[in-house]
Amino acid sequence: MGKPAQTRSLPSNEARAVLRMLRISPQKLNLVAGLIRGKKVGVALADLEFSKKRIARDVKKCLESAIANAENNHDLDVDDLVVKEAFVGKALVMKRFHARARGRGARIMKPFSNLTIVVREEAQA
Repeated sequence: MGKPAQTRSLPSNEARAVLRMLRISPQKLNLVAGLIRGKKVGVALADLEFSKKRIARDVKKCLESAIANAENNHDLDVDDLVVKEAFVGKALVMKRFHARARGRGARIMKPFSNLTIVVREEAQA
């Protein structure tokens, strides 16, 4: 008597990886995620490798995880993979306080983000 296995939410030719609690604002992370949307996996990895953005390292790690999931868990061919989706979501926001002049204070918001990358195997024409 256990729970029945959860049905797979993605089609059989797709795999995904989720990276949670990244310490960067969703707006900044979305700039890097936009670099890889719709590209072949090899090109996307090269773009992230040579990007000057700090967060590109973490996005590359997530993309490599999605590729490994596709290869090991779903038996997809790595050479035919394309980044179908790369979307960003909000996570918590740490609120901090910065002392200002005349006894005032300023709020500092330190946002966190979630990143989801979905790769799809597309047959070569």
